[in-house]
Amino acid sequence: MTNKEIAAMTLAAGAVAAVADKAAAKKPPKEPVKLGPATLDEALKLLKTYDWGEDRNFLKLIDQAIIAAHGDAAARKKLEKSLVDALAGGISRSAQDYVCRRLRVMGTGGCVKALTALLADEKTSHIARYALEHIPDDKALDALRAALPKVSKKLKPGFIGSLGVRRDKKSIAAISKLLGDSDVMVARAAAHSLALIGTADAAKALSACAKKAPANIKVSVADACLICAEQLLADGQKAAAITMYKGLKDGDHPKYVKVAATKGMLAAAAGK
Repeated sequence: MTNKEIAAMTLAAGAVAAVADKAAAKKPPKEPVKLGPATLDEALKLLKTYDWGEDRNFLKLIDQAIIAAHGDAAARKKLEKSLVDALAGGISRSAQDYVCRRLRVMGTGGCVKALTALLADEKTSHIARYALEHIPDDKALDALRAALPKVSKKLKPGFIGSLGVRRDKKSIAAISKLLGDSDVMVARAAAHSLALIGTADAAKALSACAKKAPANIKVSVADACLICAEQLLADGQKAAAITMYKGLKDGDHPKYVKVAATKGMLAAAAGK
């Protein structure tokens, strides 16, 4: 290789190095890696400032703590209190949603007061009510029952439905009055709720309504009567179920209702 060729190669290498250095200079410096919370306490602290669009990875630490606390009453009680404290501390709507969903699966009577405080607000009522609906504590049921006459018409069908899911016998009288409500959604929710409660008193209220129900809820009430009769039969109240089926078969109802009522009567009579 001649001296000229060596000189040319040296110049070329230098040019490449210069271009590489220039390109490297244009690259922004790497941002430091953000580390997540190391402890549950740190994660709970982050929850108090969390909002939509932010990194949710820290929530996994709380989820893991909830799972780990299964079967440990003391640990669950402590974690529940931490979530309740966060809920009562004015956290974001997103954080409220997260906390309510977690209390739905691990909450006790200790969180009822904090959840009840969210029931009147249309932005938080649904998720708080849903949590209370699934908490197996009489305090939760009492809160739902007490809220029913206080919430707006827009929210009322949801509360009626939750009381039906819980099969709350103490709500039958209040819900029965709502069968005649001018708001169709409220009236239909009342009919379905009574069907789910499925006691003799609930059946009595539905049967009375079925005889005089206005056209806009007549079918809904008839369907509710069928569901209620099935519930009565499942609970071993065969005579009450047959009485309800007979009223549907003989009444002024759609053909499918009468067919279903006839089949129900035959099944009840056969002891199936």
